[in-house]
Amino acid sequence: MSKEILINVTPQETRVAILENGVLQELYIERSRNKGLVGNVYKGRVCRVLPGMEAAFVEVGMERAAFLHVSDVMLPPSSKDISHDQKPSISQLLREGDDILVQVIKDPMGTKGARLTSHITIPSRYLVFMPNSTNVGVSARIEVEEERERLRDMLMQHEDLLGDSGYIIRTAAESANLESMRLDIIYLKKLWESISEKSKEVNAGHVVHEDLPLSLRVLRDMIDDDLEKIRVDSRETWRRMEE
Repeated sequence: MSKEILINVTPQETRVAILENGVLQELYIERSRNKGLVGNVYKGRVCRVLPGMEAAFVEVGMERAAFLHVSDVMLPPSSKDISHDQKPSISQLLREGDDILVQVIKDPMGTKGARLTSHITIPSRYLVFMPNSTNVGVSARIEVEEERERLRDMLMQHEDLLGDSGYIIRTAAESANLESMRLDIIYLKKLWESISEKSKEVNAGHVVHEDLPLSLRVLRDMIDDDLEKIRVDSRETWRRMEE
């Protein structure tokens, strides 16, 4: 099978086409003016706590305050043994004026602001890093139990690097080897260190991490052994991809 990726870049949008044997299989479009915010991490400030809704509104620098439900608030370390029925209320977890690191899980729509979570997740090619968790999981798309165990064992061979953070093994990891998984772990840890440092330096209402643009997500998510070439019609984008 011959597979190639075509990337077309204009000031208005980026288009990525995936071809197999010359036939279009998938098309992705990212528009500059309507680029999604999902995955972005912000340093926010709680501006209102609503005990009746078990939610809070958080200022993150957008036109409207964003929404954070109690189910999406990370519990403090001392609360890890609390059962679901005993989970603290929103007023026990947050107060007006609190600064909090949050991630967008749903874009603003109409009159509604973005929806947030404080359970941060950062993806790489083969893994999803969860700095506030200690769990290790495998993508549900990998259904064969033997393969799930093999991938989990391969990840745990890097136990010295994992620390006390959690990871989810992505579907693409079926093609990963021990070294490539090690490099992913190192990349994610460095990226999280950078995010953590920036969150200390900026004021509330600023973005501290944005997901990669479409042209770079191609390199992270779409390359496999069947790929023969990538064609891109923007020299600036090509230079950034090469770097």
